[in-house]
Amino acid sequence: MPVLLTRRDGAVEYVTLNRPEVRNAFNEPLIAALRTWADAVAGDRSVRVAVLAGAGTTFCAGADLEWMSKLSACTRDENVRDATAAAGMFGALDRLPVPVIGRIHGAALGGGAGLAAVCDVVVADEHAQFGFTEVKLGILPSMISPFVLAKIGQSAARELFLTGMRVDAARAREIGLVHAVVAADALDATVSQYVQEFLSAGPEAIATAKELIRKVAGRAPQDVLQLTAETLAARRASAEGREGMKAFFEKRKPTWNANR
Repeated sequence: MPVLLTRRDGAVEYVTLNRPEVRNAFNEPLIAALRTWADAVAGDRSVRVAVLAGAGTTFCAGADLEWMSKLSACTRDENVRDATAAAGMFGALDRLPVPVIGRIHGAALGGGAGLAAVCDVVVADEHAQFGFTEVKLGILPSMISPFVLAKIGQSAARELFLTGMRVDAARAREIGLVHAVVAADALDATVSQYVQEFLSAGPEAIATAKELIRKVAGRAPQDVLQLTAETLAARRASAEGREGMKAFFEKRKPTWNANR
C-alpha cells in the first residue's frame, strides 16, 4: 500500500498521508515520498494549489514509534543523516512555489504539527489537537523549529516546546498555526473556498509573494527597501502583472481565472 496518495483535479493537487493504521506517523518511506512529491510539484507549472491531508482518523501523530525505537539504537552519524533527510523534506514543502493548504482533523502532533507549520493556510476541525510533544519522550522538535518559530514566534514556542502540552484548534489559531477552525463536516467546503481564492490570483504573483515573505521576515524596512521596490517593479512589468491590471480596468477576469 502506498504511504502517500495523490490526486489531480485540474490545477489542484491533493496529497494524502496514507498510513492510517499508525495515525499517519512518519517513517523513512513517508518522509522520502513527501520529499519526492514536493520536488515534483515544484517543477510542475500546471499545479497551482496543493492540499495536504491525512487518511483515517488522524492527520499525523508525529514519528512512528517502531521507527523511533530503531533510531535510538543507531549511531550519532546515522541519526544525523536521518534527521537531515527529514529536515530537507520539511524545507522542500516550505519552499514550494504554490500555496499549500493543510486539511487537519484528529491531531497534528510533533512532526505532524511541523507539517501544519509549512502549510500556507491551515483549516482545522474544531476538535483537532496540536502539540510539539517531543520533550515528553526526552527529545525535542529540532528539525521543525525554524518553520514553527516563523509561524508562532518565540513566546508560544517556549510554552509548547518546553511543556510538550497539547492545545486545541482554537488555541492553535490564536498563535497563528491554524487559520480557520470549522466543524468536521465543513472542512472540505472551507478548503475549497481557499482553493478558489488561490486560483483567482496570479500564480506567478503567489510564488513571488511566498519568496518575498521569506526574504523580508525579521528584517528592518530600510534593509529591504531596494528588494521590495525591485520586486514590485518586476511584477508590474511582467506579462502576468500587465494582464491583471488590464483585466481590472476592462472589468473582466484575467486569463488565469477566465474559466472560473
